[in-house]
Amino acid sequence: QVELVESGGGFVQAGESLRLSCEATVRSGTLRGIRDMSWYRQLPGKQRDLVAHITYSGKTNYAPAVKGRFTISRDNAKPMVHLQMDSLKPEDTAVYFCNADDVFYGGPHWGKGIQVTVSS
Repeated sequence: QVELVESGGGFVQAGESLRLSCEATVRSGTLRGIRDMSWYRQLPGKQRDLVAHITYSGKTNYAPAVKGRFTISRDNAKPMVHLQMDSLKPEDTAVYFCNADDVFYGGPHWGKGIQVTVSS
């Protein structure tokens, strides 16, 4: 089973930055089949929405609300995915989830989520 662990969340003021990271591991062996990786976010009582997506080759796409402020990147050797969040706004406050698909272990796999709070 693939395990995704997010890190880097926290509390910041509007206009500041945070960098989220997510590492994919498996209990036995080495992960070699991680393909698409994404970040989603969710508010209480709301649906989980896509924030950013990156393919194995590095192609990216972003939700309109974050385009130009957030940057998704990945390290295929580990594998890890990062989300650099700049010019944060109070409306970016949410629980952020890491998501990944694997050629051998299927998917989607989800992390447990990490809180990001932006104060005005």
